[in-house]
Amino acid sequence: MQASEMFKFRRLRWLGALAMAAMLCGLLVQGAVAAQMQSLEIVGKTGVYVFTVEIATTDQEREVGLMYRKSLPDGQGMLFDFRPEQQVSMWMKNTYIPLDMIFIRGDGTILRIAENTEPLSTRIIASGGPVAGVLEVSGGTAKKLGIAAGDRVAHPLFKSR
Repeated sequence: MQASEMFKFRRLRWLGALAMAAMLCGLLVQGAVAAQMQSLEIVGKTGVYVFTVEIATTDQEREVGLMYRKSLPDGQGMLFDFRPEQQVSMWMKNTYIPLDMIFIRGDGTILRIAENTEPLSTRIIASGGPVAGVLEVSGGTAKKLGIAAGDRVAHPLFKSR
């Protein structure tokens, strides 16, 4: 085998190993996200609605949130854990899809809903009172399902009355 062929063979073998490592890393990350998926229920006057949500518990997870995503399937969302209850502020920086932000008290009652938030906006969206969590779902979901302030959210993050 000539030196140039040997170099090409080594390079291809090296690139193959890199591709395999990248694929494995992607599977590990995907598995970590899947492990964080949980079920959440909203009980309101119009019915019971079940969502599958990613949980954002660390500062980094809360900071990134749903940024850079191009879509969010119906029935899915992200639940931000802000325990203990506190005033929180959100924004839509680097978020390409409109969202409904559902601000939830520690006892699981919905304090308020910011509907159809403006994509890419840096305008501050305040909770309007102390909350333990914020649920982000596709824009228009709350109105479509009749979810309103005062409805109850059932999830281990919230204490039941």
